Amino acid sequence: MSDKLALITGASSGIGYWLANELGSRGYDLIVSSAGERLNEAGRDFQGLGVQVTEISADLATREGVKELWDAVDRLGRPLDVACINAGVGVGGLFWETSLDEELNMVELNCSGTVQLAKYVLKQMVPLNAGKILFTASIAGEMVAPREAVYAATKAFVLSFAHSVRYELRETNITVTALQPGPTNTDFFHRAGMDNTEVGQKGKEESQPQDVARQGIDALFAGDDHVYAASAKTKMEGMLANVVPGSMKGPMHEKMARPKTEK
Repeated sequence: MSDKLALITGASSGIGYWLANELGSRGYDLIVSSAGERLNEAGRDFQGLGVQVTEISADLATREGVKELWDAVDRLGRPLDVACINAGVGVGGLFWETSLDEELNMVELNCSGTVQLAKYVLKQMVPLNAGKILFTASIAGEMVAPREAVYAATKAFVLSFAHSVRYELRETNITVTALQPGPTNTDFFHRAGMDNTEVGQKGKEESQPQDVARQGIDALFAGDDHVYAASAKTKMEGMLANVVPGSMKGPMHEKMARPKTEK
């Protein structure tokens, strides 16, 4: 057993998987959570890193699921050194055509679940005056994002939340970092119904999840407020995000997110 413990949500695949892998490689015991069927397989991979792994299956789009996760963490009787609040989903398409149920579920997971879990984590960390939190936001949170309108809004929420909580904690030894990936080579776009788009077919190939995770954890340990990860294109877009007007950002995003069957 290590003397260091990390919690990672959405850890069965994608960026979350590699966040857990990165922390395990650095000697952290892991608590990994997901609602997916791949959690057991991922857990076996992490055990191969020589650390203790606790798997907790929970639906973090529900208040009950978040509470179930935290109760399981609490029963371990060990304080968290790191919390990676990463679980999230996307929904692609024109807002008036997309599923309201899917988008409300996304808001519950990406926003409400993030707030609830962060509350539990900080209630533990603040009395100890120690800990690090990584929130997975997105470069989309600073974009005009047609065909991902609600997704981008949820990530703008996460980004603002992370920055504000970081400021509140400025006189403590607790740090908060926002991870802002661009399109990344995971199954995110498939699950969002965006396979038949430029970003879903080619754009994501420019950034690999293991690189995003490594840069995110490096930024977390450096105490940075945020990091654009991982491709050079994402970093450049991040630098220009608050300079380029929305009238230009909107068409750029729509070109990537429009189905190729549409003209």
